[in-house]
Amino acid sequence: MNRRKLLALSGALAAATLSGCTGSGQSDTTTQTDTETPTTPPTEMTMTPAEDPPTGEPSVDDEQLAALASGNAEFALDLHTHLAKQGGNQFLSPYSISVALAMTYAGARGETREQMEKTLRYTLGEDVHPAFSDLQAALEKRETATDPGSEEELDAFQLAVANALWGREEYSFSDDFLASLEEHYGAGLQRADFANNPDGERKRINDWVADQTEDRIENLLPAGSIKRDTALVLTNAIYFMANWEHKFDPEKTEDGTFTALDGSESTVPLMQQELRTNYASLPDAQAVELPYVGGEVSMVLILPDEGEFEQFEKSLDASHLFGIFDELSDAEGTVVLPRFEFKTKVQLKKALSDLGMPVAFERTANFSGMSADDQQTLKIDDVYHEAFVSVDEEGTEATGATAAVIAFTSLPPSWGELRFDRPFLFAIRDRPTDAVLFFGRVVDVGSAQRGE
Repeated sequence: MNRRKLLALSGALAAATLSGCTGSGQSDTTTQTDTETPTTPPTEMTMTPAEDPPTGEPSVDDEQLAALASGNAEFALDLHTHLAKQGGNQFLSPYSISVALAMTYAGARGETREQMEKTLRYTLGEDVHPAFSDLQAALEKRETATDPGSEEELDAFQLAVANALWGREEYSFSDDFLASLEEHYGAGLQRADFANNPDGERKRINDWVADQTEDRIENLLPAGSIKRDTALVLTNAIYFMANWEHKFDPEKTEDGTFTALDGSESTVPLMQQELRTNYASLPDAQAVELPYVGGEVSMVLILPDEGEFEQFEKSLDASHLFGIFDELSDAEGTVVLPRFEFKTKVQLKKALSDLGMPVAFERTANFSGMSADDQQTLKIDDVYHEAFVSVDEEGTEATGATAAVIAFTSLPPSWGELRFDRPFLFAIRDRPTDAVLFFGRVVDVGSAQRGE
């Protein structure tokens, strides 16, 4: 991990449950693209800051907050299971995806809203927004711990979240929609010239994401993802870096064999330490909890019985996962854990449609809550997500970013300026029958104007 010195804004709600590590010690499922730098300067205009966290007092009770966490875990495992069918290592930030789509959900109506509720496991109705606000406020309070009786600060801990909206210039968004996202998500509106400079705005959004994720995610939006019919982009970035409460001694790290899911073997660096921490022995798996400094955030590692990984993974739901958390209790033993680092990059349109919300991506989508009036109707064009994780003897760095791209369902094509300043043909037709009533050509307007 080479970024321990730099603590940044935004990260992954703890690599805290599953990293989906099913392959060798190091793997990268990312579609690589070249680092891009804007060729045109950002559009200058008045902006509302997008980095400020939500403000206000807590507005939901503990039961509602627990319902949000449970629903998010259900969605996380639904999505994990669906994407895991592709094979290989996988790492997502379901929190980041849920927040970006919750902001989108704020403008959904009718069947579109109902499908999003079921798929994303939102059970709180309109209270989902203050619940996310309270959760983000709680995450913002996670601070670097100090050693009791000492003024010396312990090793690094950072967990921060940022949201932003990028709205089409001159498009009239609903005041209520914008106010809700500002209040609950701290997401200010930044105007973007999607009509005339879609790729430049794509790069500007990517620069914002890179800044929030310490350059771990540089090209969240690939070439072609932002078009001239883009109306709005809703973005979330979350960044996490923390040292273990009990670090692994690098001198005890030794090469060892990791057996992949397909039975192949590879030699990888294996960290190890003896420690006292929370552990659970389950009928079909073992679990151990490794806390980070401060003790409020931890990584829970789950090791299914040999030969049972796929069956265990398929059967894991939120109730089962939280049951594992409940089973964790004080114990001592030795942990042997590989160092690993990899990235996952996915487009979620198909996965989210398959999981139950196809209408949001279709021409029949209803996001009328986003608009100030009956302008062109909107749909989700795609949802882009990227996540990175690195685990070593010192601790964990993890980051995730999501962008929901909203487009017009229909937008008249633009030809720019069509100048008839050279010879041309013309026809006068009867439109219902296509009967050509007249046909001609103009090759000399000067003489035509003179009536010659």
